[in-house]
Amino acid sequence: MVETLPTRRHPLYREGDPRRVREAIRRKEWRWGTSGLVPGYTQANLVLLPKADAFDFLLFCLRNPKPCPLLEVTEPGNPEPVLTAPGADLRTDVPRYRVFRHGEVVDEPYDILRWWRDDLVGFLLGCSFTFEYALQQAGIPVRGLEGEHPTFTAYVSGILCAPAGKFRGRMVVTMRPMSPADAIRAVQVTARFSKAHGAPVHIGDPGAIGIPDLGRPDFGSPVEVRPGEVPVFWACGITPQVVALESGVEFMVTHYPGHMFITDLRDEAVALS
Repeated sequence: MVETLPTRRHPLYREGDPRRVREAIRRKEWRWGTSGLVPGYTQANLVLLPKADAFDFLLFCLRNPKPCPLLEVTEPGNPEPVLTAPGADLRTDVPRYRVFRHGEVVDEPYDILRWWRDDLVGFLLGCSFTFEYALQQAGIPVRGLEGEHPTFTAYVSGILCAPAGKFRGRMVVTMRPMSPADAIRAVQVTARFSKAHGAPVHIGDPGAIGIPDLGRPDFGSPVEVRPGEVPVFWACGITPQVVALESGVEFMVTHYPGHMFITDLRDEAVALS
């Protein structure tokens, strides 16, 4: 049986406390994407890796801050992100996960208790859902948030990330169509959020960054690019998942695309003053 996607009328879309939303996720009461949940609070991409690979991935993040902006790195074996969400549990507080073994997806569970290892290091990376709220506050429409079922649109681009150790691969980008005037304003708004991917990496012709067809995203759902609009592309935190596939990483756990970890940080805390 196919689960019915929740609409904007679902009570969690009106919940303003990230802790209560994480508790609902932990109880398996919310298994869907987190776009539009708890606006004003920072959401994060998740990567969990064995300690033996953690330094190389940390170096990968430092060399690729646009797709992998670091918010927190946890101690090995500790599932609590003590800096960004004290009391939370990275094993249960994401709506859905992905498990990679030797460069292949082997599981997409709703918690990772059975996959947990005492040598795992958690990386929380900034997410574009954070700046979407800022765009809306600035009066810039976000197409993926206009309908009853909030969504996102992402593609594997031809932009190569700077390699680090075993980690290498192509950058994933999200796309939001905008009028040229709104695109200029969006650059100004999102540039403040360097911890949430910052300003766009490309505006205009998708073919210039290796995307052949906007109607066929690799992640999320397609959105309409209307006459007079231009596609605007931002770096995306799904990038480590493509890197895991392209690098053949031995073991990695991530969030399922669009199913983010919601922190206790206010968006202002990750924005440049």
